[in-house]
Amino acid sequence: MFGEKILEYWDDILRDLATVVAIPSVAKPTEGPHPFGDDCARVLDTVVEMAEGYGLKAKNVDYYAAHAEYGEGEGNAIVMSHMDVVPAGEGWDSDPYTMIIKDGMAIGRGVADNKGAGIIALHCLRALKDAGVKGNRKLRVIFGSAEEIGMDDMPYYFSKEQHPDMGFTPDASYGICHCEKGGINFTVTGKNDSPVKSFAAGTVVNAVPSKAVCEVACTAEEYDKLCKAAEAAETEFTVTRTEDGASILSIGQAAHASTPWNGVNAASHLVKLLAETFGLDKVGTFFRFAYEKIGLHHDGEPLNVKLSDEPSGPLTFNLGLLSADADNCSLTVDIRYPATLSGEEISATIEKGVQEYDGLTYTLLSNSVPLYLPKESQLVTLLSGAYKDVTGEECEIFSMGGGTYARQMFGKGVAFGPGFKTDPDSHAHDVNECVKLDSLKLHAQICLEAMYRMLTAE
Repeated sequence: MFGEKILEYWDDILRDLATVVAIPSVAKPTEGPHPFGDDCARVLDTVVEMAEGYGLKAKNVDYYAAHAEYGEGEGNAIVMSHMDVVPAGEGWDSDPYTMIIKDGMAIGRGVADNKGAGIIALHCLRALKDAGVKGNRKLRVIFGSAEEIGMDDMPYYFSKEQHPDMGFTPDASYGICHCEKGGINFTVTGKNDSPVKSFAAGTVVNAVPSKAVCEVACTAEEYDKLCKAAEAAETEFTVTRTEDGASILSIGQAAHASTPWNGVNAASHLVKLLAETFGLDKVGTFFRFAYEKIGLHHDGEPLNVKLSDEPSGPLTFNLGLLSADADNCSLTVDIRYPATLSGEEISATIEKGVQEYDGLTYTLLSNSVPLYLPKESQLVTLLSGAYKDVTGEECEIFSMGGGTYARQMFGKGVAFGPGFKTDPDSHAHDVNECVKLDSLKLHAQICLEAMYRMLTAE
């Protein structure tokens, strides 16, 4: 198998990976020549310099993204990775931007998500060039710089560069994710006509909020009722008396918005406590909506969008943000919807449900179209064969609620690797991000075999 040749480059892969990990390329939208910040620009310059040093064609596309290229032809196969990372955060056992090798693991920000896979794909391209493989199309490795903050790098890149005929992004787990749900974010806003003086929950819409706090005006009788309800609740509350009411802390459990059932929504449980303590007449229009039309559901049933399909499974619904002050209230929801359904129709159904409540405003923030390639498609068959021939195992075909660069490939790509379900947790968005080196080596062989087959396929 051709894939084994990548092991000849292993020392170079680790050296180059350490070089890019040392660049703190956290994407930050900016003005000027570097659209996502100087560090993201520096990492793109670095991979272009690496590619050219290995005798590959390379191009920086206005610091939105860059690519390395091998081969000739009208067609264009791609591997898409991203060189931007999430912030390091506090609590690391080592410097997050100095890659270390310990107990068979590489540790550092970006080793798993997604610099490791990007550097491997670059060396796969190098291996194909060094072997003089003759293909039927161009093969590009694309390095993005804003995947972690919404993928605004790719629309610009593809406005300047050729669209792919086929491709994959090694930014998920094996086998092949042939189906990514669509994504809707929306807000509901309204005046605050409730006893709630302030409310704050959530930091990002794509996570289940683990904490919610509010201040509420209430009588001594209502305070006693609130304390008893909090004590009897199935989740954790702390209620403290204030001068004219109460302060309430709700403790939940964080989870990704694509799997909200794995968490406990602190905001939803606090809304439930308020509604059932004060009553729907007194709690106000906004909080009555949040209680009646969202509640503790994570499937959208109260808003008539409990939907599912065979390729991708059920719609997921996550109340990610909720805030209120003395005058106004706002909530923001993250929905992952089935790949064969229409985001526009789902949004219209939700808007109709909001309009039942006088004074509330519905705003659609975004609608990310889904990705779906049938299991019998040429690309899925090709990648499945590469995986099986390298590992000796059948390649699982699955769907997910998360979004990757695959949905930027105009319906021509999938997510494929690099992680294995048997691997230890990579802590990809957490402290001490790591990747098992043996697994990275196995991925490298699969990646090269897959790239060889994309390059040479009829």
